[in-house]
Amino acid sequence: MRVNRARRHGAARLPLRASPPLIHRVTATVNAISCWYCDLKIYALNEPLFRFGRKHTMILKLWFSIGTGFGLTALIGVTWILIWQLFLSSDTRLSNLFSSLLFGFSPSLRISMSDAGYLFISTLVSVSVHEFGHAIALASEGIQLEYIAVFIAVLFPGALVAFDYDLLQALPRLTSLRVYCAGIWHNAVFCALCGLLLFLQPVILFPFYMHAESPLVLEVASPLSEFLSPGDAIASLDGAAIHSVQNWMEMTALLDKKILQNSSDSRYFEGFGAVDSRKGYCVPNALLEDGKNVLLAKNRSVCPEDFTAFVKIYCFDPSKSVDMDGEDVDLGRKENALCLNTKDIVNLEKCDGRGKVKKNGSSCMCSEDESCLSPVQFPDLMWIEITYSRLYSRESLQLRSSLLDSNTSDAVQQTCGGTFIFVGDMISMVHSVQLTEYQPRWGVFLSKYLPNKLEKSLICTFHISLALALLNSLPVYFLDGESILEVVLSHFTSLSSRKTRKIHQVCVVGGSLVSVLAFLRMTFINFF
Repeated sequence: MRVNRARRHGAARLPLRASPPLIHRVTATVNAISCWYCDLKIYALNEPLFRFGRKHTMILKLWFSIGTGFGLTALIGVTWILIWQLFLSSDTRLSNLFSSLLFGFSPSLRISMSDAGYLFISTLVSVSVHEFGHAIALASEGIQLEYIAVFIAVLFPGALVAFDYDLLQALPRLTSLRVYCAGIWHNAVFCALCGLLLFLQPVILFPFYMHAESPLVLEVASPLSEFLSPGDAIASLDGAAIHSVQNWMEMTALLDKKILQNSSDSRYFEGFGAVDSRKGYCVPNALLEDGKNVLLAKNRSVCPEDFTAFVKIYCFDPSKSVDMDGEDVDLGRKENALCLNTKDIVNLEKCDGRGKVKKNGSSCMCSEDESCLSPVQFPDLMWIEITYSRLYSRESLQLRSSLLDSNTSDAVQQTCGGTFIFVGDMISMVHSVQLTEYQPRWGVFLSKYLPNKLEKSLICTFHISLALALLNSLPVYFLDGESILEVVLSHFTSLSSRKTRKIHQVCVVGGSLVSVLAFLRMTFINFF
């Protein structure tokens, strides 16, 4: 038995130092400050928590008994899964997924300063929930707290509770299990609560925000900064409607994959890139006379600034019974390539060289004095048409206030929006804009950041709380799993106390080594 020792539980799980019992607490529990560690001890919550625990003792004991079942299941399940994925599993993706959940985030994850703030606050909140679980469980068993402390070790926040360890040891084993499993149980419940709030966020914010109509631009950098501004809504990408951030990511990935496939196709002209016959424009023949000839430099087509290389699409003749579905027709010839001004093309009528007959009987839908031309594309120089609307301009707000029907968004897009052509690298385009799926209903532009910040906070808290629940389930030094395993071995085995301590020590050493190996393995895979 450990004599005169206050048991401490915390996220960082620093080595425990001897602490005087509760009745001798006078000056030894002052706040600690050093170059690598500082803490704040709180005594004001001792009595309120104790009264709350004693008042609802029966309900709380039932609550924490459920948590005991969860904690024991987690101890066995998480330990077995960790051993399996480290030594028995050959599925690297599954192993990485579990390791990332266990340790919160991948070590190779790049974290910005704003994300670091989310992580710090989420960690502090999750650790506090963990420790309040222990504190309420102790109070429900009639054990008075010594203090609750919040600390920062190096750069990592944490919390702990101090109490009379001897008094807990004198109580039944099930009581100890309820106390030790309380932190894990509260982290798991808190994680589920964060997940539920994430799922219900569109419903909760419905009175103030529209959801999944079209993604709203929060921040924009080069190369899209010359076209978009914060507050603009992206309506479509290459003619496909965009309703969410997921749509935006999926559509850009699809376009990038498509141009890469075209670049390896036999119809990829050497030095002239790839041509998509489904992306054509009816260009007046008079404008073709002003076009510039394409130059070749380093075996690649080159046009002046603001100009793009185009080739003529020879349209499908509907009188010929040839099924062109799923295949490209004769896309063009090198001698027909011209450099045309991008701004002159964007507002022209669309045409399609894939044999889709329109109402006028023409498969390209161009008049006799027009030609159907398609832009030449390279993997790092893609032609993308983006339609947007300025939702919070003065004209847009006036139009919204005057229209009350369901076609308001369409009218705003037509009147207060526009279309531009982006020619460049797809990856740089995707990463140059930060989007949110929420649009303020009442035109309060400053509130556009609130849903995104709330969503980020919930996601970070979900991951960290889940990581704390899983980590503390492991039989590892200074974590709750060590104490849970000690009580289980003492309660469910008939071995002598000496043999029980040896088995406990072997299990804890093994659990610590396996956890370290899993972390190092994940780090090695992500970095190398």
